[in-house]
Amino acid sequence: MNIYEQALSNRRATWFTVTIFILFFVAIGIGFDFHYGAGAGIPIFTIIALAFGVISSYIGYYYGDKLILSSTHARELDLNDPKQRQWQNVMEEMSIASGIALPKTFIIDDPDPNAFATGRDPGHSSVVVTKGLLEELNRDELQGVAAHEMSHIKNFDIRLMLLLAVLIGSIALVSDWARRSLFYGSRRRSNKSGNSGPVALIILAIWLIAVILAPLISQLLAMFVSRRREFLADASGAELTRNPLALASALEKLDAHSQPTRSINQGTAHLCICDPKGRALGAHEGRVANLFATHPPINKRIEALKQMAYLK
Repeated sequence: MNIYEQALSNRRATWFTVTIFILFFVAIGIGFDFHYGAGAGIPIFTIIALAFGVISSYIGYYYGDKLILSSTHARELDLNDPKQRQWQNVMEEMSIASGIALPKTFIIDDPDPNAFATGRDPGHSSVVVTKGLLEELNRDELQGVAAHEMSHIKNFDIRLMLLLAVLIGSIALVSDWARRSLFYGSRRRSNKSGNSGPVALIILAIWLIAVILAPLISQLLAMFVSRRREFLADASGAELTRNPLALASALEKLDAHSQPTRSINQGTAHLCICDPKGRALGAHEGRVANLFATHPPINKRIEALKQMAYLK
């Protein structure tokens, strides 16, 4: 899949993802209507849930990057600092190499080396690095990381991952409200009718499953998408620099740091170049790792990059 096919695939995946999340919201809204009772036959809670899903998607699309930057306490680069000035120079070089506009650049005061890109398209994008990354990597390795993040921007990974980050938070919030109201809604229905009947129990079971599984499924979806995109961005980034070993070396240094990136929360972990939580799960393969790891094993990514450089 070339860069243009990736971009087209990501656009389609974005709409599919938004549709799935809105269906989650609607399912939870139907459960609210059933257990609380809709007024005058109007599915009030379903309409509210649908509106909430649409609004969350809109906010995620246009303002999600600002929310993420705020949550990580990212700030603009200080170009009087030599290392930050060097990073800006590297980003300018990779912007020219990739043929897209220079993203806004930010830094997080965190000692753990990491980086991520966010935004809705190449014209509205940002790249964030930690202070630790600038201190640990040499210029060639910084180029590899910059090219990796520019690849995420160019092929529209950032839009898909941005919406996932925002919608995961929204679905978790709605599911939490639904769980808290479950007992009250069931008691209210029992007061209205002594016999709920098998249909009511079936609807209750479906609603309960949706409430419990929606946050988990949304997290698993983000992790699955992230794992696929990291391999593609590694390859695309190596094509930009013509130096796959530079990114491989950078990943080796990132892997050597087991401390978590404390500025990155669970909802945005899938955005980063490597797992910011320092979990051992990402180093393994198999069904469990494939389900719950936010990133593919770094050793596999390094191996693939070395193969691109014709090294074993």
